[in-house]
Amino acid sequence: MTHKKKWLLFAPAGLIVVGFGTCLVQWAASKKEQGAPTGEWVAAGTVALGVFNAGLSLLGRGIVENVLYEVREKEAEQDFDYSNVARF
Repeated sequence: MTHKKKWLLFAPAGLIVVGFGTCLVQWAASKKEQGAPTGEWVAAGTVALGVFNAGLSLLGRGIVENVLYEVREKEAEQDFDYSNVARF
């Protein structure tokens, strides 16, 4: 799989998972406000933070793949021999 494909997969997936994790954090907070048992809202909050952090990890991986894609692309442009353009 190319760096571009990985970037286009990981970055949007990370954003979606971060958003979902944020919603879960709010859900866990509402459980606490409604007076749910401590174990219930603590477990929900722990899972929510885990999902949120997983999203940040995916987003970070997408950023890494974007940088690798840009570096490889710039290297390919620098290797291009412009003196042979007339042959194309």
